Parts: sequence; C-alpha cells; structure tokens
Amino acid sequence: MTALKQRQHDDIKYYNARNELFKLSLMADYDQLVCLPALTAIDKHWYQIETARKVLRQLGGRALLADEVGLGKTIEAGLILSEYLARGMIQSILILTPASLVSQWQLELASKFGISSITTDDDSRQQNPEEFWTANQKIVASLNTAKSAKHYPLVTSRSWDLVVVDEAHHLKNRNTLNWKVVNALNKRFILMLTATPVQNSLVELFNLLTLLKPGLLKTEADFKREYVSSKNGRVPKNQEKLRSLMREVMIRNTRSLVDVQLPKRFATTITVTPSDTEKKLYQDLSNFLRVHSEDLDKLSRTNLLMRAGSSINALSESLKNLSKKLDNEELKTLIRRAGQIKQVEKAKSLVELLKKSSQKTIVFTTHRPTSAYLAQIFTEAGIEFAEFLGDMTLKQKDAAIEAFRDTVHVLLASETGGEGRNIQFANCIVNYDLPWNPMKIEQRIGRIHRIGQTQDVFIFNFCQKDSIEEYILRILHDKINMFELVVGEIETILGNVDDDFDFGEIIMDIWLKNQSLPELDTAFENLADNLLKAKDKYKETQELDEQIFGEDFEA
Repeated sequence: MTALKQRQHDDIKYYNARNELFKLSLMADYDQLVCLPALTAIDKHWYQIETARKVLRQLGGRALLADEVGLGKTIEAGLILSEYLARGMIQSILILTPASLVSQWQLELASKFGISSITTDDDSRQQNPEEFWTANQKIVASLNTAKSAKHYPLVTSRSWDLVVVDEAHHLKNRNTLNWKVVNALNKRFILMLTATPVQNSLVELFNLLTLLKPGLLKTEADFKREYVSSKNGRVPKNQEKLRSLMREVMIRNTRSLVDVQLPKRFATTITVTPSDTEKKLYQDLSNFLRVHSEDLDKLSRTNLLMRAGSSINALSESLKNLSKKLDNEELKTLIRRAGQIKQVEKAKSLVELLKKSSQKTIVFTTHRPTSAYLAQIFTEAGIEFAEFLGDMTLKQKDAAIEAFRDTVHVLLASETGGEGRNIQFANCIVNYDLPWNPMKIEQRIGRIHRIGQTQDVFIFNFCQKDSIEEYILRILHDKINMFELVVGEIETILGNVDDDFDFGEIIMDIWLKNQSLPELDTAFENLADNLLKAKDKYKETQELDEQIFGEDFEA
C-alpha cells in the first residue's frame, strides 16, 4: 500500500471512528426525542414517548412491544423509527406485517411520520424482485411474500438497519417459515409488536425473545428446565430471574397504568322474523344437511349454512356450485326455491335502521354476493353509500374511505376489506351477517373501537329468528357478554375450553345432531355453560399473566 493510500485509509478509519463516537454520544442522551417537534399529525401520549425512550436508551433498539390491545404499539414503533432517522442512525427499514395491513402501514408511516415507503403490493416487486429488495431503502412487506421461496433469499441476503414485525405472535413457533425468515434477516435493530406474547405456553415467549436477543434464555431445553414448572408449559418458576431477563427486551403497557379510557360500546341483537318462504327454505336446507351429512364434506356443510345466514344470493351461489358435484333432486328443488325469493326481511330491517340514523355506519358482510345484493337494495332505497371490498385497488379503497368520511354515512365493507383500517370517525357497526368465529367479530369492532375514538360505539347484530346465528348471539352476547369484554379476551376464553376447540365446528355439530327447538335449546345451553367455565378459567389466567409480567415491563 502506498503512503498516500495509507493516509487515505487512516483518514477514513478516523472519520468512521469519530462518527461512531458521535452516534454513541447521541445514544447516551435520549432524555429528549429530537423527532417530536416535527410530528404534528399524531397525539403523543406520555407512555408512548416513554416507551420509545426506553427502547432507544436501555434496550438498544431491540425490543418486544407487548402493550395491551388498543394502546398504540404502531405509534410507539413509528416514534422509534422517526428518532433513529432524525439522528441519522438508520437508513434501511423493513416492516413485516400480515398482507391485510401492508397498505395501512404505508399510509400511517407517510401521514403520521412523514416516512415514505414502497410495499410488496407495488408492481415493481413482480417485475424485478431482485431490484425491488436491493434498490429500496424503506419497504413495507407482507410476511407471506417475504418468506416465499422466490423472495426469501433476496430479503435475507442484504442488511437492514431496522426491522419491524407487526402481529409478532405469528412467530411463536420456531419450526415455521415465519420464524425462520425473521431469524435469518441481517438486522441491526428489531422491534416486534404483539398484544399476546404468550398465547399457549411459555415456550412461545422463549421463541420470540430468542429472535430479539439470541442466547438470552439459552436453549429451549435450558429454558424449560429453569423457568417452566408445569406440564402444560404455562406456569413459570424462578419468576424474578425470568422477569429480570425479560426486562432486557420487553415493554408491556397496560390500561391500568396509562389510564386510557375508551368510549363505551353498546351491542344490540336485531332478530328478524323471516317470511314463511324464507323460514321454510332455511328449515329444509337444515334438514337436507342433516340427511346428507355423510355425502358432504365438512367445509361444504358449513359453507352452505353460513351463506344461508348471510343472504339468499350467497346461498344460491353455493347451492349451484354444489349441484355440479352432487346430482340430487332435493338440491335442485332448493336451488329453484332460493331463486324465487327476491326480497328478504333482514334487508328490509337494515334499510329501516339506516334511514333512521345519521351516524357514520359500517355495514359488514362476509360474502361478495351479499355485498352485491345490499348495494342493489341501498341504491333502490336511495341510501348513499361507499363500498370497501377486498379485491379493490389501494386507490379505490382510499377513495371509498374519503367518501365515507366526507360525503356519505354508510360504508359497505367486506370481511377482507375491513382488516387493518382504522376508521375512528365512524361510531356504528352493523354485522349484517355474523362470522362464526368470534375473533372475526372482534376484528370488525376493533376497526372503530380503539384509541382515537371519541364517541360511544354502537354495534347492531342481525340474525334470522330460529337460525344458527340467533343461537350464536345468545351465547356470545347474552351468556358470555362478549361485547363488554376487552378486545382479545374472547380468544383466550375459547382457548381455555380445549386446545382443539373450534367454535364454528362445535355449533355446526350441535345444529346437525339436534332437530327440534327444545333439543337445540338444551344443547346450546350446555355449550354456554362450558364457555362460562372457560371464562372463569380465563380470570385465573389473568392472575397468571400478572405473575409473569406484573407491572415490571411498563415504560
């Protein structure tokens, strides 16, 4: 090496050393977040600022943000991103999230934090994947895309200054590609966001924390031996030592600490008496499914009955599809009779409700034929509305939200269309059809009942009299008081019934095995009793969570 080149080399080393020293001096003082004055588009709650400061100052930019649902983990992550960017400490950012939240993250980064990004929804990802992953510095990516065989080598071959993983409980199993792709990323800082770090066993906590700080809890065998005392893996031992280790990587703010008071929510069940024709069709369909239970697979049976509870249009579509596989005269009769019903009582009741109200109202449907049918009914009734459907483009979705906010009072939203969108300016939800999965019902409610909502929230659940949905609401609303629970609690309650408990399968099984109303009443009452026992067990689990986490992890 020549003397000139040696001097140049030494100068570069000196510059880099001084630069790192300057960064360290900045890192040593996070009493003030330098990014805050520029962030005028968000409400900055004190606990969110404290969380950001703690991650930056004490946790070294590698943290599990496990706040209770609705406290704003996304805002906390955005504050940390903004602070690192303002201090010149990061350039490349990768956000990994469920596919339904990709556009939401891109929108929130831009509108709330002034951070522009490209997403895996962009056409360039398809045209030139290698260039997409190497040329862009700030990417919001679907976790499913990142872990796919085509993209896995590309996303893991480059270095990332900061990685954010939303809904991080999807990484709880080390044997999945979800966990493996995040583990393989070359990352300097990493934030993982989840309200439920422990869903089934303490091993899930081990798997998450190992991604943040490999070796912190040693091996899984060591972890179980030292910190897990029960066969089911949920009861900890050596709690103080475990909590001391967890404090190195985890923050969990609770409602009791931050004193966040969400508005009240009120749920009403609207049970509609069907016409004689509708009632007879529903009864005959149920009997058809009972008689031909062995001829149909589980998915077909469930799909038919769920669609019958949604709309005649949705049911007709499924009946016709089934007739292509099953040559049955009874089935053909059901198709003909369904085609003869042009108006349904449930839709009439919905129109009456919407005409009486001036509230911003989201009408949720699960099936596309039902959405199309209601769009026609609304148009005929003179109800102005916007549509927000899963297969719409991002531009169309943004236009729908803008119309709903500024000009119309009704948003007709599909199941997929509603995911990941925070629409707190609305305060009324209509479940025109009812998902058989209670967590999906909660996801709908969570679109508007969260921080930023200033009004009381009203939920209207529609069902047909003597339908399976009526029994579902009797259990969830009347017995379990689901709509008074905090979002996320019902999932834990159902999980306490049995590890393999599937709410939808159980109610379908009850419906097919019991024909008379007294039989159905008794069977569903027994199910409700079991769920009440599970709710009591959940209260015990809350005490266990208090033992594991306590208040030691708050900002």
